[in-house]
Amino acid sequence: MAKFNLKVNGESRQVDVDPSTPVLWVLREHLNLTGTKYGCGVASCGACTIHLEGMPVRSCQLPVSTVKQQEITTIEGLSASGDHPVQEAWIEHDVAQCGYCQAGQIMSAAALLKNNPNPSEEDIEAFMTGNICRCGTYLRIKQAIVAASQK
Repeated sequence: MAKFNLKVNGESRQVDVDPSTPVLWVLREHLNLTGTKYGCGVASCGACTIHLEGMPVRSCQLPVSTVKQQEITTIEGLSASGDHPVQEAWIEHDVAQCGYCQAGQIMSAAALLKNNPNPSEEDIEAFMTGNICRCGTYLRIKQAIVAASQK
């Protein structure tokens, strides 16, 4: 076990965990931030996507020891009131069905728009590849990202 001082959603948080513990489990089990979901455990589905220094990363394969002082943003930290343009577009376009993948999808979409505020449909498809939606709402996801880019 080791103590780690993490910066999560703008707050300093301390955890005492094994250095190899994936950030996903630190967030869910030690910090009670359960919006980030466990999907596949091998960084292939995107359900566990968070931002690390503003870049989307899969937290299920990210050891807490590698984070150091980098800023972690989870779905809970994207917007305290749920008014991030991507979150609003998700609601407007009725994207979620089961909802399980949506936190990861939203976090990836927000990172895309931060780095490319006016993406083409090809840009969206390329960036979002690897975020799997078992319900198949890909068309609505793309529509929501386009709408959010126009806000």
